[in-house]
Amino acid sequence: MLQPKKMKHRKQQRGKRGGDATRGFEINFGSFALKSLDRGWITAREIEAARRAMTRYIKRGGQIWIRIFPDKPITLKSAEVPMGSGKGAVDHFSAVVKPGTIMFEMDGVPLESAKEAMRLAAYKLRVKTKFLVKGE
Repeated sequence: MLQPKKMKHRKQQRGKRGGDATRGFEINFGSFALKSLDRGWITAREIEAARRAMTRYIKRGGQIWIRIFPDKPITLKSAEVPMGSGKGAVDHFSAVVKPGTIMFEMDGVPLESAKEAMRLAAYKLRVKTKFLVKGE
């Protein structure tokens, strides 16, 4: 699964959640894309599950670009731990996604194939998405 090799700080605060994507909202690499319509945190597991679904559907033909990276550490305290005693340990990593963010791009496959592969990938994600074609 994806995660940073090295981090300046081990734990992060949650941060602000408002606004639309100010970067990463244009199709740059492929002809087809999956765009987020909601805001949220996409875990590394979800990204990997979506990637596998797409790759298996197109039978390793074409090319897929993952435009988001899970660089936000999410901490959890173990079950039944009393309040206090600091922040929990890092449990997993997530990517922050805002409305308009392009999450995946694809090229080298027919339109119908790309559409179905992206639909299968969208089922694995916790945000609403939209399928885009470059130039439309």
